[in-house]
Amino acid sequence: MAVIQHTEEDVKLLARLMRAEAEGDGELGMLMVGNVGVNRVLGDCSDFTKIRNLREMVFQSPGGFEATQKGYFYQRARKQDIDLARKVINGQKQNPASNSLWFFRPEGSCPAQWFGQWNSGRYKSHCFFNPTESECPRVY
Repeated sequence: MAVIQHTEEDVKLLARLMRAEAEGDGELGMLMVGNVGVNRVLGDCSDFTKIRNLREMVFQSPGGFEATQKGYFYQRARKQDIDLARKVINGQKQNPASNSLWFFRPEGSCPAQWFGQWNSGRYKSHCFFNPTESECPRVY
């Protein structure tokens, strides 16, 4: 059962975003990026109070994803990417991104905090950051 409303085009957009942001981190890394995206739609908190659907989340500016901001969001959605996006839309969560609203790829180690959110862990090249449950209960 889907945790957010979506269209088939939304699924493809999320799949493209996951691929553009984390293809180098494999399927698990792509799922984690998807978790962050879905959390931003669910959250209604922090920088994402006006985000109501996947399209708004993917193209949010400012505060959105580097892939859409810097122009490497051009690859088509492959079947395997679409399948991963559906898993995330249906509620599959992966630690350390289960409740994250942010991730980034640092040069070195992950900082303890980023944008006021605590580091929840690292997977390959990306560090993930969670809001507190009281700050953003809908992502928990």
